[in-house]
Amino acid sequence: MHNIYTKIIASIHKYFKENSFDKAVIGVSGGIDSALCLKLTVDALGAGHVTALLMPEKGVSSDENYHHSKTLCEFIKVEYFSISINKFLTDYLSLPWKPNELAQINLKARIRMNLLYNFANTRNALVIGTSNKTELLLGYGTKYGDLAADLEIIGDLLKEDVYKLADHVGLPDEFLQKTPSAELYPEQTDEEELGVTYKELDTILKQIEEGKNKDDLINKGLNPHAVHKVFRLMEINQHKLKPPHLIKVRS
Repeated sequence: MHNIYTKIIASIHKYFKENSFDKAVIGVSGGIDSALCLKLTVDALGAGHVTALLMPEKGVSSDENYHHSKTLCEFIKVEYFSISINKFLTDYLSLPWKPNELAQINLKARIRMNLLYNFANTRNALVIGTSNKTELLLGYGTKYGDLAADLEIIGDLLKEDVYKLADHVGLPDEFLQKTPSAELYPEQTDEEELGVTYKELDTILKQIEEGKNKDDLINKGLNPHAVHKVFRLMEINQHKLKPPHLIKVRS
């Protein structure tokens, strides 16, 4: 893990220098991904150049996650702001088309990204993304929400690698042992929503990257439900990971 750590730190530093920025902002949720990204960004740029935004939804975000986020920011000595997103969500409920549940769930991630970019524009900072490779390959995230960022620093790490690197950099056990959740609604967990464990996902995704197809994986004894689920997610969510389609009128 040391080589991976060193490469990420050097790459963050290089990207900021090449683009003439020296400040970063990151949303910290209390989960392992954002905690690791905060630590890596601070190690690369220095605590004085990094700001964290804690953006809980009262009634949904757990007190534990908020406490862990706040404690980590104070321990690392970064500036942080806490902004509840409830008031923003409430305003959307008065729209004439009456947003459905999916629209409101995705809105949470988009409001948080709006706040991050509002801060970034105000302070001339870059927004650090917190999506890992498992999520990016599956398109597990919200378009123009948590999938939006200026720099994805753990985007080449599968979830299992995130845990290994988090342990390597010395993140507290509460982050390493916590059940992954985007806290989209009460009691939500990532694995329940996906219908597949991260361990299964990473096993399948590594095989796909080696060129294995659906039949190869099933014939090797992997869970057929999980295999079909992964291939379907990769197929239907490709649009989330590409720029908007540009209609060309000139050859």
